[in-house]
Amino acid sequence: MNDTLTERSSKQVASWLLLGVGMIVIQVLLGGITRLTESGLSITEWKPITGILPPIGDVAWQAEFDKYKVTDQFKYVHHSFSLSDFKFIFFWEWFHRVWARMMFVVFLVGFIYFVATKKIKKQMIVPMIILFFLGAIQGLVGWLMVKSGLVPEKYYVGHVELTTHFIAALGLLCYTLWFALSLIIKPQQQLINASLKKLLAIILVAFVVQLIYGGFMAGMKAAIAAPSWPDINGEMVPVNLYELQPALKNITYNPIMIHFIHRGLAYLLFILAIFWLMQSKAIAGNPLFNRLRMGFAVLIMAQVVLGILTVLNATYSNRLIWLGISHQFTAMLLLILLTALLFVVRKKQPLL
Repeated sequence: MNDTLTERSSKQVASWLLLGVGMIVIQVLLGGITRLTESGLSITEWKPITGILPPIGDVAWQAEFDKYKVTDQFKYVHHSFSLSDFKFIFFWEWFHRVWARMMFVVFLVGFIYFVATKKIKKQMIVPMIILFFLGAIQGLVGWLMVKSGLVPEKYYVGHVELTTHFIAALGLLCYTLWFALSLIIKPQQQLINASLKKLLAIILVAFVVQLIYGGFMAGMKAAIAAPSWPDINGEMVPVNLYELQPALKNITYNPIMIHFIHRGLAYLLFILAIFWLMQSKAIAGNPLFNRLRMGFAVLIMAQVVLGILTVLNATYSNRLIWLGISHQFTAMLLLILLTALLFVVRKKQPLL
């Protein structure tokens, strides 16, 4: 009886955590839309409590618009904006921030409920604290990112700060998912295979680096710098990969180099994924693993196609928004599947 109640409580906590995973995915997508619509600097102040309400009335809207007019983004990029244009970009940044507050409420209310009903075990307390800490860090990184663009001679948030915010969000997503999986995946659903586990870890490391360069691509608008495929502006290896000095600066500040690395990593990941799929095709008798494996195969193909389409349509702003968000969404699904596979595939039998 006690075991049944404990299992039920664990499933309820896991469902709450998985709801959080879904909300984080939506939050990252909203962040992507905010970046692609150039909305991130539309709100120039951080008001954790009062900022939940948008401006009400023409006077309040004009006051917010006047604050935005002080930024260099307005002066040199959006100087032709009307109040209506401003309201559009304001909405996406406001919605992005409000959704973050909603996530905090969902996590906090859930935590209070599960503590009050004694459904949280002692061993869950430390992971819960880490979860809230990571969420707080993410909020701080987000505001520092916005501040990086509210300085003279900056038209957008810094691409390094943007990528840090992006990767921190994905780290929170993976941690929350891993926590949830630890509550619902049973030992008999796991697979013991050290070689597959090692290869998955290699793929994950390469994928994280790829995600970092995906953030750089968005922040530097590097797709627009080379909207062609399979060549990069007519060359397979562009001659201007090392146009910045010192040479190492090109790795993080040269759009063409960033584009070149992002593509190269995509090819590498595709090869690694195919090799892993071939190595794992003989695995039988584990329905959960086989479903995850099939999902991984489908998503890796979809991601390659979306990546190519995103590059080819980079100069069409409307297409870029939808393709870019689809590309980002598929990347998150891939990360979720990789995390789940890493949890399911073990080097050795877990201790009971």
